[in-house]
Amino acid sequence: MQMAIDEALEGIRNGHGGPFGTVIVKDGKVIAGGHNKVLLNNDATCHGEVDAIRKAGQVLGTFDLSGCELYTTGEPCHMCLCACMWANISKIYYGCTIEDNGRIGFRDDKFDGIFGGRDKMPGYMTKLDRMACLELFDEYAAGTHKNY
Repeated sequence: MQMAIDEALEGIRNGHGGPFGTVIVKDGKVIAGGHNKVLLNNDATCHGEVDAIRKAGQVLGTFDLSGCELYTTGEPCHMCLCACMWANISKIYYGCTIEDNGRIGFRDDKFDGIFGGRDKMPGYMTKLDRMACLELFDEYAAGTHKNY
């Protein structure tokens, strides 16, 4: 998770987007990392998870990321959760919750209320290192940034 936090810090400190960093691991080896680049790329879909999934596919030479685990600083939004499922990510570990995302100005809870369904995926997502990720979110909240 620390590598995902480092990815997020890079994005925050360079004004790329929100405090969302991601690392993808396969067989205990880091395959790819990414962070939120919504503002950098003017791309609403370039969340940390999507950035890392795109890079992992290039590294592995396949769209099928079966056997890969994803570590991310914030509980995935529905777009990212579906991207993980489409990519066949085996397991997701996240730091901050959907509620924590809302605390720093992100509207994931709105979409969660519309789409729901997380209760239908027991064991797929596991909370990990929330306190360390909350420190990251606090750094983001203390800075000047554009919300989207």
